[in-house]
Amino acid sequence: MGNTLKGKKIVLGITGSIAAYKACYIIRGLIKLGAEVQVVITPAGKEFITPITLSALTGKPVISEFFAQRDGTWNSHVDLGLWADAVLIAPATAATIGKMANGVADNMLITTYLSAKAPVFVAPAMDLDMYAHPSTVRNLDTLRSYGNHIIEPATGELASHLVGKGRMEEPEIIIQYLADYFARKEGDLRGRTIMITTGPTYEKIDPVRFIGNYSSGKMGFAIADECASRGAKVIMITGPVQQKMHYPAFQSHRVESAQQMFDAAYSLFGTADAAILAAAVADFTPEEVVDAKIKREKEGEMVLRLKSTKDIAACLGSIKKDKQVLVGFALETNDEQHNAEDKLRRKNLDFIVLNSLNDEGAGFRYDTNKISIIDREGKDDFPLKPKTEVAADIVDRLVEVLKKK
Repeated sequence: MGNTLKGKKIVLGITGSIAAYKACYIIRGLIKLGAEVQVVITPAGKEFITPITLSALTGKPVISEFFAQRDGTWNSHVDLGLWADAVLIAPATAATIGKMANGVADNMLITTYLSAKAPVFVAPAMDLDMYAHPSTVRNLDTLRSYGNHIIEPATGELASHLVGKGRMEEPEIIIQYLADYFARKEGDLRGRTIMITTGPTYEKIDPVRFIGNYSSGKMGFAIADECASRGAKVIMITGPVQQKMHYPAFQSHRVESAQQMFDAAYSLFGTADAAILAAAVADFTPEEVVDAKIKREKEGEMVLRLKSTKDIAACLGSIKKDKQVLVGFALETNDEQHNAEDKLRRKNLDFIVLNSLNDEGAGFRYDTNKISIIDREGKDDFPLKPKTEVAADIVDRLVEVLKKK
C-alpha cells in the first residue's frame, strides 16, 4: 500500500470493548502508511487499554476528558473535528453507536464526532445478540443515512444488511478500507464542476395548496456529497426538502416550482462539466394559479386543468457540448428498461439511472435504493444498497465517462 495515507490526519476513537487492544495494531498500520493519528478514548475504553500505551505508539497525548488538567486547560472537540481528514471509531460498542445515532454528547469522543467535517468510519464490536438486536440495527442504519461508513464485522465491506458475527473486523482489513477509500476519493473529480438537481417541485394551485410528490432529496444529496468528497465543485439546485450536504456546496440554489428549477438549470448548465438530474420534477402544473384560497362548495366538483412543464433533461440534452456529461434518472412502475432506454435516446443523455417502485426499499423516502445504470452499450444492475453507496456507484460511472470525453 506504500504511503497511501501520507499526510492524512486521523482521529482514532476507542471505546469500551474487549477489542480495544486491536487499536494498537490499527495505529501501527496507519502510521506505517504515513498517517498522523490522534487517539480519543472514552472513559470505558481506558478500562481495557491504558492511554500510556496508545500515547507511546502515536507520539501524542491521548485525549479522553474535556479538561486536560485541573488548571482549566481544556481540549477543543471542535478544533479536533476540523483537524481530522477522517474519523475512525474502532472498536465501536453498541452504546457508542447509539449515542452517535442520537446525538448523546456526553463524552469527548461523541462531541468530536458531532463536530467532524471529515468522513467517519465505524467498526462495530459486540456479541452477536447485541449486534442483531433491532435497536442496534436501527442505529447503524441511522449512521449510514448520515453518510457514515460502516465496516461490517467479519467482512470488511460496507454493507446494507446484517452479515457475519459481531466481532470487530481485523485491523489490517480496516486499514486497507481507509487506504482504498482515500485512493479512490483523492481528486478524481478535482477541478470539475458538477451541477445536481434534487428534491421535488411544488406546483401551486392556490396560496395553501400545491401538486407535489414524495421525493425527499436523499439520493441527490448523497450524490452531491460523493462528488464533493472527490474534489468537485458542486452546484446544487434543490426543491423544497429538509436535506443538507455534509460538505459545503460551491453554489446552492433553492427553488420551488418546475419552472424555477428549469430556469436555474438552464442558466447554470453552461458552467458545469456534468449535470446529474436527480430531481423529481413535476410533469404538469396548473394552468391557472388562484390568488385566494379556493373554498369548498357544499356540493359539486372542482376541475383542475393542467399543462405540461418544460422538460429540463431534453432541453439540456439539446444544448449539451461535446465535453459535457448529462445524467438522467428514470423512476418507473412498468416497462422499466424500455422507458429508460427511450429517455436516454430522446434526451441525449450519456447514461440514465433506473429505479423501480416495484423494488422493495427503492424509490422515494427510503435510505436505500436499487438501481440499474443504462447507457448505449448496455445495462448494469446493482443490488439494494444504502443511498450513500448507490451514490458512489453513480459517481464512479460519471468519472469513467468524463475521462473519455
